[in-house]
Amino acid sequence: MKSKLERVLILSVTVGAGHMRAAEAIGKTVRQVYPAAEVAVLDTFRYASPLVNKLVLGTYIKMLKFSPFVYGFLYRQSEQDHSMSDFSKQKLGGLINKLATPKLAEFINRINPQLILCTHPFPLGVAIAMKEKGDIDLPLFAAITDFTVHSFWIYPGVSCYFIGAEDLRQQFQGYGIEDSRVRVTGIPIDPAFALPYDRTALRKNLGLEVDVPTVLILGGGLGMGPLDAAVELLGNCSTRCQLLVVAGTNRSLQSRLEKRVSHLANRVKVFGYVGNIHELTAAADLMVGKAGGLTCAEAMAMGLPIFITSPLPGQEERNADFLESTRVAKKVSNIEELPAIIQSHLAEPARLEEMAQAAVKFSKPDASRAVVEALDEILAVAG
Repeated sequence: MKSKLERVLILSVTVGAGHMRAAEAIGKTVRQVYPAAEVAVLDTFRYASPLVNKLVLGTYIKMLKFSPFVYGFLYRQSEQDHSMSDFSKQKLGGLINKLATPKLAEFINRINPQLILCTHPFPLGVAIAMKEKGDIDLPLFAAITDFTVHSFWIYPGVSCYFIGAEDLRQQFQGYGIEDSRVRVTGIPIDPAFALPYDRTALRKNLGLEVDVPTVLILGGGLGMGPLDAAVELLGNCSTRCQLLVVAGTNRSLQSRLEKRVSHLANRVKVFGYVGNIHELTAAADLMVGKAGGLTCAEAMAMGLPIFITSPLPGQEERNADFLESTRVAKKVSNIEELPAIIQSHLAEPARLEEMAQAAVKFSKPDASRAVVEALDEILAVAG
């Protein structure tokens, strides 16, 4: 049967890296599965309104960096009080819509998509407002990039939500979203994470020893979290291991780490923002880092046990709770305890194997394809 998927617009924003990477993964999959389809992936506010990009997203990122507990408080309050969330969406959305809609509307009219898929709630809110005002008449979809659902994602005008795990269905029911509008696809990740890799060859290419336990340390696209301390502690721990450290776009952190590694007992490779994160993940035995939804979905796709340090208040705390409940991950509440925890798991391979098996069980490496095929199916049913 001929595909109904011909013109797709995917909207996201750069807040860290996860949301845009999810959007790009879906776009890449559309091109692979349906080569004749046209797909556009847009960093929405960077294109439509640099002012919104600077004010709203800039403030959001600064709050995460410098006042995470304030962000966590606001997140939990709006999570529990739907009226507060609705008020916030109305006021914040009104400002964003006013600034971003004109240029975004022009872009949408020019490419004439069949549908819009959003991987962040901010552009979803803009698209919803445009639809309610009659500026567009397109089905709208949302791919949730965490193992939880915040009320900022919830709009009656969304045709279908794509979610990371079956457990999230109950949260949608709590928001009054009927089950028919929710599909469990997994968090969309790059199709490269569904491919097999030769770990020995990867380690040789990375300049690592092939038979030494390898730890991937991540701080997300922004290089946040206690990366310095984690590298220092594991770099000097008594158990022999080697570290792959990704600082993301945080160049000052990358520079600091590169100056330190020569003084550490264990081998350490430091990277900035990388395009081959699938290879680094495949080369590792376990992951240490924050609890970003996309990062953890990638690690699970490769069967990696996850050790979570300092999850950001809000969605990362919810991700950490979910992943620990599935035995995929272990939360490390005190960074000073990290070496002892890693050492104890390396000394008992059965414990790591149990976590690895849980990761494989709950992983959805073909999530992007599941999203794309669901879009095509929904269009076909709609005629």
